[in-house]
Amino acid sequence: MMISTCQPYFAPFPGFFYKAFHSDILVILDDVQFPRGTTWMSRNRFKNDQGTLWLTIPVWKKGLGLQPINRVRICHEGRWAKKNLESLKTAYKNAPFFEDHLELAEQIFTVKYEPLIDVNMKIIRYLMKALNIETKIVLQSDLNCSTKGPHLMIEICNKLKADHLLFQRSAQSHIDGEIFKKYGIQIKFLKIPSPVYPQLWGDFIPSLSLFDLIFNCGSKSREILFGR
Repeated sequence: MMISTCQPYFAPFPGFFYKAFHSDILVILDDVQFPRGTTWMSRNRFKNDQGTLWLTIPVWKKGLGLQPINRVRICHEGRWAKKNLESLKTAYKNAPFFEDHLELAEQIFTVKYEPLIDVNMKIIRYLMKALNIETKIVLQSDLNCSTKGPHLMIEICNKLKADHLLFQRSAQSHIDGEIFKKYGIQIKFLKIPSPVYPQLWGDFIPSLSLFDLIFNCGSKSREILFGR
């Protein structure tokens, strides 16, 4: 069995789903530490007439110390949600398939989700369904893991009875394959493609949120990303 792991990013880029597609189980690391600085878990890149459009969800961090990802709460103060939705609508109103996904976009920025992971997982599940990815999703917190570092991955593999663990090729220099080999776990590295597809607003920008691909290409997104 092949598994992969990833943190619950906000509106992830296509590579997140490419790795999920090549896995039997995708384990969402929701019980590891939320980063202190900027993070893909609370913001991502879209595109508008100015080029890159950053959309950010503010979260409560001050005075809370180190928090596990699944306990981080969204800060609903201010007008950021309305501004984000307006920016998204302005940027993609002419995208061929934006209207097909407008209901979800409105939910993201009008429903007052409390834990950040709730909105991120809603988006991840929605986009996996849009791409017809049948990979099973498991939350790390549901596995009751007690270890950290590379041994966390080993414990996850053991609990799921997995003998193959998938990483992005860009992580190859950081992975000590011998540690996993001792536990009978084979490591595989996957090259993440950067598909080029029709975009609005001038020159192509790679690795935006998958929403950019979905809004522009609709049902063809799966073939563009996976070749089938």
